[in-house]
Amino acid sequence: MKDLVSVITPVYKCEKFIELTIKSVQSQTYENWEMLLVDDCTPDNSAEIIQRLSATDSRIKYIKLKENSGAAVARNVGLEHAKGRYIAYLDADDIWLENKLERQIAFMNDRDVQFSCCDYEKIEEDGTKLNKIVHMPATITYNQLLRNTIIQTVGVIVDLKKVDKKLLVMPNIRRGQDSATWLQMLKNGVVFIGQNEVLAQYRRVSQSLSANKLSAMKRTWKMYRDVEHLSVPKSLWCLVGWAWNASKKRIYLNKDKAQ
Repeated sequence: MKDLVSVITPVYKCEKFIELTIKSVQSQTYENWEMLLVDDCTPDNSAEIIQRLSATDSRIKYIKLKENSGAAVARNVGLEHAKGRYIAYLDADDIWLENKLERQIAFMNDRDVQFSCCDYEKIEEDGTKLNKIVHMPATITYNQLLRNTIIQTVGVIVDLKKVDKKLLVMPNIRRGQDSATWLQMLKNGVVFIGQNEVLAQYRRVSQSLSANKLSAMKRTWKMYRDVEHLSVPKSLWCLVGWAWNASKKRIYLNKDKAQ
């Protein structure tokens, strides 16, 4: 547990969940971490909650942006302040299981992993378990990820001893910047290894940026064309695969929900 883990969390309109999110980090069995909470000019009481918790735990660090700039800028500011060997991402409405860092860091060290994501389970906005697990592939390439939605910020850890920190600087786009960053790493030779152990919970929030399916498709198309600079034919090919994989995951997650 000697290596510091920097946990980066953008903060915007999350007062309902932020305390639970922070406490899930505080409860980690791996105790050498810093949590960088970057306030993207949130209009609610999230900042007050963070400052109250940080007053009794110096590992919780509050950073305030001068103006609302989006999750990409917030995460990049967090990255600038990060002092850890490992970079982990946790959105302000998601949850880590208490052994998440311990188990994932051990997994990465044992297998000499550069970039990993653990399995995670979906929960409803109110915390109700959906009993649905998203399983990581053993590995995934750049071209495979272009057609997939599998990697989620809640499970990602990157080892900066093995990965250039510049590759984690997210493109300044309002949506899909996390996926663009995973692609950026893979395109530059970073190897992804999936960890098939459930260590996190991803909250399905109705008003989240990813909730609207048409918007998600438009966002993905824009990323293909403006960030990845794919040709129109390849963008279409990738979008079909993306939609197919997203639909399969959505059908699985919604199955038996009404029962």
